[in-house]
Amino acid sequence: MELRHVDVLEERDEFRRPLLASLALHAIVFGLIAATAITGAGRRTPWGDPNSLGGGNAYSVSPVRNIPIAGRSGPVNRLASDTESQIPTPPKQETKKAAKQPEPDAIALRSRKAPRTDRTPRTETARRDMREFGENQVFTRGGQAAASPMYSIAPGAGGVGVGSGAPFGARCGGYVTVLRDRVAQRWRTEQVDPRIRTLPPAIVMFELQRNGQVRNVRLVQSSGNVALDYSAQRAILEASPFEPIPPGCEGDPARVEFWFELKR
Repeated sequence: MELRHVDVLEERDEFRRPLLASLALHAIVFGLIAATAITGAGRRTPWGDPNSLGGGNAYSVSPVRNIPIAGRSGPVNRLASDTESQIPTPPKQETKKAAKQPEPDAIALRSRKAPRTDRTPRTETARRDMREFGENQVFTRGGQAAASPMYSIAPGAGGVGVGSGAPFGARCGGYVTVLRDRVAQRWRTEQVDPRIRTLPPAIVMFELQRNGQVRNVRLVQSSGNVALDYSAQRAILEASPFEPIPPGCEGDPARVEFWFELKR
């Protein structure tokens, strides 16, 4: 009896049905992904400014109310003198010119140089020293150093921005700008050592209620400088309460994150 050799390679499996099923399954999956991307289903649209701060890059916010250079304290004096003294100079004594009395025996003649008497005399209010001093005021002849409110260090020497972790992104950008500018105006860095030029950002997070009230202000990342960390938290507390959250904006409450970066 002759035995027949069986080759396993001669047997062919059916691949048509599994291949078609795999192609159909992949087509369904890619179709669902494309439909979700087009319709936006399942996507949460954040509110805020699409150009808001994220990853540590800060907007430079410095309200221009005065020239950002160091100024002096003391009485206002816009006239610069080569001195560091804050003592004011004595007011100038007003000298009045004696009017010429006409000669009693002279005959009045019409002349172009004759003084006009119908004109109201001009007051010297603009040139008069309007400063008021007490009886015990001390004066100096050397002059007073210039001191003007036009010169002052900017309130927020650096940048204030909204962190990427906050619910700001594509909607209510105007409201976010109002929040950021208001906090920047209250940010003071005068207590930070003037020799320090730059520091890592201090990140502060808080909860913003629908009515604009603020609660749970906390420091989530320190800048390494205690004075800067305190000034960042104090800026948010002084800026609150904010305007109520506009209708259509998400957040009840909204968890807001601010970055304070010192750059001088």
